Amino acid sequence: MYTTSLFGLVDIRVDDPIAFTFFTGYMAMLAASVFFFAERGSVEGKWKLSLLVSGLITGIAAIHYYYMRDYYLATGKTPTALRYIDWTLTVPLMCVEFYLLTKAAGARISLLWKLVAASVFMLVTGYIGEAFTDGTTGHSVLWGSLSTLGYVYILYTAWFGEVAQLASKTGDVIVIKGIRALAWFVLVGWAIYPIGYMCMPGGWLNTGLGWQAANVDLFYNIADAINKIGFGLVVYGIAASGKSAAAVRELAPTA
Repeated sequence: MYTTSLFGLVDIRVDDPIAFTFFTGYMAMLAASVFFFAERGSVEGKWKLSLLVSGLITGIAAIHYYYMRDYYLATGKTPTALRYIDWTLTVPLMCVEFYLLTKAAGARISLLWKLVAASVFMLVTGYIGEAFTDGTTGHSVLWGSLSTLGYVYILYTAWFGEVAQLASKTGDVIVIKGIRALAWFVLVGWAIYPIGYMCMPGGWLNTGLGWQAANVDLFYNIADAINKIGFGLVVYGIAASGKSAAAVRELAPTA
């Protein structure tokens, strides 16, 4: 059990890495939000909205991690509902970044809505599968398979589909590399979430290896921080590179 200090704060045990990463994730994403909002004023106008979205992603996540931390410390349980509320807001915003980065190459608003719809579908079906599980493998597999359809659509679009094609069309090496970096986040960084899903009652890792949902909270916390802050840093890198290129053009002598 956790104890309350003189000032009403809950002490974090030194042998509880999950509680430690809840607090660290909260502080890291809060700091990232401050950074993105502060740097927004220093980049070219076409990148300002992208950095605003990056700040919103980490800011929303920081607020949710503040409450998830308290929930975990008070109950010792995984905060499934709070996590999915966070993801339902932040994951579509991460998909918005793909649209904003390729907008200059002719990305249509339909691309934005398709990515957002796929992400919401992925999360809603995943939540039904995880939060309303009856402990059977059939339930887990059904809703997990449906959720995977949304994930595969986003993954394909980022690597080979419309987003990848539009990035190539820009002819901008920085944007092309940035989109590919974000695609790697979707492929590798988001892979931890299906693993966590399969640890719920009835999930393959739960029934096969005995893994519990609480066992992956540590990895969820680390993955959330890396994915959300990392997404923002890639966008910032693109914006900062564009600012540097503009400065070089201004300093270059005219004929």
